[in-house]
Amino acid sequence: MQRPIMTSLSFLRRPAEPATADDLPIADDLRDTLEANRSRCVGMAANMIGEAKAIIAFVDEEMGGRITVIFNPRITAADGAFDTSEGCLSLKGERRTLRYRRIEVDYQDRCMRDRHATFTGWTAQIIQHEVDHCNGIII
Repeated sequence: MQRPIMTSLSFLRRPAEPATADDLPIADDLRDTLEANRSRCVGMAANMIGEAKAIIAFVDEEMGGRITVIFNPRITAADGAFDTSEGCLSLKGERRTLRYRRIEVDYQDRCMRDRHATFTGWTAQIIQHEVDHCNGIII
């Protein structure tokens, strides 16, 4: 189900709680909401739909542009720092930020199995933005 986009900065600044298997419906709504906004958005965190859970969804260019949903993401390594400017559905305009060209991420899949993956380029940038959301960091 598509949900409205959260714009309350006080809510968005709160770090997310760990996600569990009980949060699968939130993940489905997050994916649906990203799909509905795909023309203007490439990633979302659950707090952007009003849920303070550590779940992110992103358009994974390395997987042919499909939407990938991961739970409890944690960036464990990063290299290749660069300055960039990003926008966000929850905010107006763009803001400058520091990102990394390559990241490693520990996370859980839909079955709550532990996973580890390396992401590069645009996909890595999207994930960093959404992990920031999970940590209550707004660009």
